[in-house]
Amino acid sequence: MPPTQAESVIKNIIREIGQECAAHGEIVPETLVAFMVKAVVLDPSNGFNTDRTLTKSDVQKLVKLCVNRLLDSKNPSLDTIKMQVYFDMNYTSREEFLEEHHRVIESRLSSVSREITDSRACVREELESLYRKIVSYVLLRSGLGSPTDIKIVREATAALQSVFPQTELGTFLTLSKKDKERQLKELTMIVTGIRLFNRDCGKGGEGIDDLPAILQEAIPATTQHVDSQLEAVQDQAYRYTAILEKAAKNPLMSQELQPYMLREALYNVRQCEIFLQVILSDIITCAQEVEMMIKQLEAQLEQLKLTVKSKTAIPTSQVFPIFIALSNLWTSFQDETVLISILSNLTTHLEPFLGAHDLFFPEKVMQVLLDGVTVKTDVCRIKEHIEDKVNVADFKKVEWLFPETTANFDKLLIQYRGFCAYTFATTDGLLLPGNPSIGILKYKDKYYTFNTRDAAYSFAENPENYIDIIREKAKKNAELIQLLELHQQFETFIQYSQANLRRKVTHSVQTDHSHMRRENYSQVYPSKDVGTQSMREGSSRVPRPQIYIAGLRGGQTKTTYGVKVNLTRAVDET
Repeated sequence: MPPTQAESVIKNIIREIGQECAAHGEIVPETLVAFMVKAVVLDPSNGFNTDRTLTKSDVQKLVKLCVNRLLDSKNPSLDTIKMQVYFDMNYTSREEFLEEHHRVIESRLSSVSREITDSRACVREELESLYRKIVSYVLLRSGLGSPTDIKIVREATAALQSVFPQTELGTFLTLSKKDKERQLKELTMIVTGIRLFNRDCGKGGEGIDDLPAILQEAIPATTQHVDSQLEAVQDQAYRYTAILEKAAKNPLMSQELQPYMLREALYNVRQCEIFLQVILSDIITCAQEVEMMIKQLEAQLEQLKLTVKSKTAIPTSQVFPIFIALSNLWTSFQDETVLISILSNLTTHLEPFLGAHDLFFPEKVMQVLLDGVTVKTDVCRIKEHIEDKVNVADFKKVEWLFPETTANFDKLLIQYRGFCAYTFATTDGLLLPGNPSIGILKYKDKYYTFNTRDAAYSFAENPENYIDIIREKAKKNAELIQLLELHQQFETFIQYSQANLRRKVTHSVQTDHSHMRRENYSQVYPSKDVGTQSMREGSSRVPRPQIYIAGLRGGQTKTTYGVKVNLTRAVDET
């Protein structure tokens, strides 16, 4: 079947499944339906052959199976898949979050900007109206107060008049559209810098929130919230792991536990743990950025105070760059505020996907299952075998890596998100953390860790056998494709339903046949050694500017008013 025809069939199947679910009172996102289609087709117990065209009876069977699974409200696997789809649809890198945030701001400003740049104002009333629009634009772009608040408007107008008096509108109107847009952005930054300086001097700053102080309070609070959630899911994971580990050695107990879906519940909390760790890592990055920016803000304000100290007029070439730097810093504070809000919301929205645990495993049931069981943390398990290293001399055909002999050892991308491959394959899907100190196996340019030396030796004898077992297990539990990062192994399946959800973070319209596909690894993102990301704008191109602002030091009034004095020589005089 041609790809376009196959895609059309899949879209129709997804639509039919969605309608069936809606008829039962369950509204299911198309992305979740698409993933479920893939999960059902992959599961060998359902008997679908991905190499041949689906018959009419195949389609009916597929729709029925998908609807049944999507309506099963008491299934940890479905909760995990929903969680994965939600996170993939709503999380991306901080750079992409901010890029999208700035794009939204630009789109909201586009109509205001267009009104200004398209203006053909001539008479006094039109020019005054245009100037008011520029003030509104400056306030909207800077995000420092409402353009409907008279006090804020007066302050912004005074700051704008000191660098761009209304008499310069005539020159502004002769510029090209692109140059007008550039000047509007530059004026916004300069006015923002002036208002921030006035605020610091106690002579202005109406409607400007103390973002550094807000962030210094919000970041620890958000960190604490994520930490508490992370601790809760880890404790749950450790308890499930202990019970399943005991069951792995007791076939009768294992059979008794089957209806409880304890293994699926473990996958659920482990997936949530991974997402919370990603969020926590981003919050730590925010904290590092804010700490650095606060120091930069203090330095810029101090430099500005020294520049204007005991001077009645200061060259714009000296103060404008500092105003712009202040504005860029404040934009970065605003960005971090947005990021913290997004990350906090993500954490909150993960909680509903853990709802089945109390239903399936109330404390009374857990206490019975935990009777005689020792619950161990991941750290405890790793410490137990910290000295049990692989003896390289025992192997001739495979390569082992160790922290003391391998550069960037902690940066290696471990398969199965760092869980022990041998244990997972041989104990019906039990997830135990691998211990890199035992030795990391390098096999076909991929890296594997194990929880004991015996597990490492057994896997190394026949890696392909265990890799195949894990692949087959993932077909039966589709949430493992995301949890263990097995996307590459399943790329050949129903390719026409492939779509990358990471790009969809805030867009309302999704493709009808999207499904899950991520390329993240077991490592937490390292903090970046970069300075504040800020927009750079070119300054006005005039010959040897000799423009001064008088009155920056302020006088007796509460608000500082500056007057710009232009001493630049005309072009024909230079």
